Amino acid sequence: MAHIHEKIDFTVAIFVVHDAKVLLILHRKLGKWLPLGGHIELDEDPEIAALREAKEESGLDVQLVGERPPTTEPGTRALIAPRFLDIHRISDTHEHIGMIYWARPLSGDVTLATEEHHDIRWCSAADLDTLQPPMTNAVKWYCRAALREMTNDETRMTKHPVAPSSP
Repeated sequence: MAHIHEKIDFTVAIFVVHDAKVLLILHRKLGKWLPLGGHIELDEDPEIAALREAKEESGLDVQLVGERPPTTEPGTRALIAPRFLDIHRISDTHEHIGMIYWARPLSGDVTLATEEHHDIRWCSAADLDTLQPPMTNAVKWYCRAALREMTNDETRMTKHPVAPSSP
């Protein structure tokens, strides 16, 4: 998707973990290993964008991981907070504010979005150091954090399915 705003766009990154492996894509345009993700469209909240991007880029339906505060107010829906936020420079005049989520696959078969990616694969912690081309230090750190938190301490992260609702 093209940039929505001139200076800053909001994006989602989804680190999907299954069987002690994280799902990564080799981005065709950027030539880098990245998590699933992309721009948050103007008519989406971050959760809906994350679910859409995961499905478009991998064929998987996923469940975001995190805590959803209970809400009882009509017209209000609490959102799962991203696990992390970052801001990263795309060009001299453009940045992305990234909302980084952990997720688990619910259903579907992993499929390669050939128009956007060269490759898609499940990677163990050991694989992260040998992938070619190498990934950025930030992506590697997020991969290791997601693997550590979701593999070693599954009870620490509360899971809540995300279902769209009307405000």
